[in-house]
Amino acid sequence: MSPDVYQNLARHLDDLPGGFPATDSGVELRILRRLFTPEEAALAVKLTMIPEEAHVIALRAKMDPKETKKLLDEMGLKGLIFTLESDVKPRKYMATQFIIGIWEYHVNDLDPDLIRDVNEYIPYVVDHETWQKAPQLRTVPVERSLDVKLETLPYENAYKLVERQKVFLEASCICRKEHRILGKGCEKPEGLCLVFGDAAKYYHRNGLGRFLEKQEALDLLKKADDAGLVLQPSFAKRIVNICCCCGCCCQVLKNYKSHPRPADLVSSPFIAELEPETCSGCGVCVDRCQMDALALNDESVVLTESRCIGCGLCVSTCPTESLTLKRVSQAGKPEIPDNMIKSFIHRSKVRGKLSARKLVSAVLKSKFDQLRASK
Repeated sequence: MSPDVYQNLARHLDDLPGGFPATDSGVELRILRRLFTPEEAALAVKLTMIPEEAHVIALRAKMDPKETKKLLDEMGLKGLIFTLESDVKPRKYMATQFIIGIWEYHVNDLDPDLIRDVNEYIPYVVDHETWQKAPQLRTVPVERSLDVKLETLPYENAYKLVERQKVFLEASCICRKEHRILGKGCEKPEGLCLVFGDAAKYYHRNGLGRFLEKQEALDLLKKADDAGLVLQPSFAKRIVNICCCCGCCCQVLKNYKSHPRPADLVSSPFIAELEPETCSGCGVCVDRCQMDALALNDESVVLTESRCIGCGLCVSTCPTESLTLKRVSQAGKPEIPDNMIKSFIHRSKVRGKLSARKLVSAVLKSKFDQLRASK
């Protein structure tokens, strides 16, 4: 096995939408050695973001089809690649990005050394410049913060996003779990993250969560509000997940929080508005805010709009209704793609990893390999 197998895998992952940039310390290679065997790393680079059957990948990897399928199935269960199931068609396999992807799929087998390596590495992946132009998550308000007079689009409303789904699953939050393993974090619920569709089926096959009925999923959104968690769905109008996040553990929110103006980074159509004359200075909103956008000053609340990400957590529990949400200009903000495929393409373009020629070439190569493998 080539000694560069992990470097090849790192470059392969960096070509995926989520990115996997190199570092001076080489921490990204340490992570890959912890997760992949050399054989798994060598096979992983033969997968693309296009779902394919095992015999097609075997042809490309110049391996025995049965051995390839066995190894791919093992890698799927280990959370190293993504698998798609069908009642009438053979299982298909595709590459998955490191974040959001491989890392989250390891929520059940974390250890302190892996956590420390990933925490060292995450700032390189969740970098401010890229996420400002092409985030993987966006923010929508909690339901109780939405005034009837405030017009919202269907993809800006968490309840409407959930109602259009057919398969629902609750998963543990890897961010809160990893912090607790290291003796840090908070007391907020470890679960409450929602996954939908084929992603939910993958999570369930791998023992990463439990299926829910639709009403249970909708009730979970209320539980998230009660717990003071920010709702962060996929960066698309048709979503695959909603993360329910706290500012002390969530790696995305922690990165936003470290920026002097989180409002400039986050993809959110709303921002909080304060009526100071009616504010009682109770401080409930200050405790609920995950971005330090609110502070008590002489028994009255002060709002720093540049730190507000429009989550609505302050609005939903304000006893005097002094806080409301208002729509803000989206000038300079990235347009939300229709679906996850377009979201992946947008992010790849922003990162300089995809051109129209490369996209067409990848699709044609996959089609050609499938044709060859069928003969």
